[in-house]
Amino acid sequence: MRKKTIWVIDDDIIYQIIVNKIIEKSEMFSSISSFKNGKEALDAVTNSFNDNETLPDIILLDINMPIMDGWEFMEGMTLLKPSITKQIIVYVVSSSIAAEDKNKAKTYPDILGYLSKPVNINDLILIASND
Repeated sequence: MRKKTIWVIDDDIIYQIIVNKIIEKSEMFSSISSFKNGKEALDAVTNSFNDNETLPDIILLDINMPIMDGWEFMEGMTLLKPSITKQIIVYVVSSSIAAEDKNKAKTYPDILGYLSKPVNINDLILIASND
């Protein structure tokens, strides 16, 4: 199995540190990048259009963030999708248990799942093995 690149988009710095350690410990990913909000990540996607190596295979996306939240990020990705040749799979990772958030996630074809925080090693094994 090829190791994949993963991005964590979450405004909680402590959570980012924890999830990055879990990702590193899993040894299932070739690289990890972290972003504090959707705008930072969307800018990174825009800057990497022509370089599939720097684009992620998987994104772990928080919903509630300042500047640009997870839903606004997904709207931006929908607009950029025709220009991106690489398939990017998104997992919403949220502390929200609201049914409307889970239902909204299902309206985006690139969102493969909705995970509750915190992500654990078993979640990462499932994510990494999904092709």
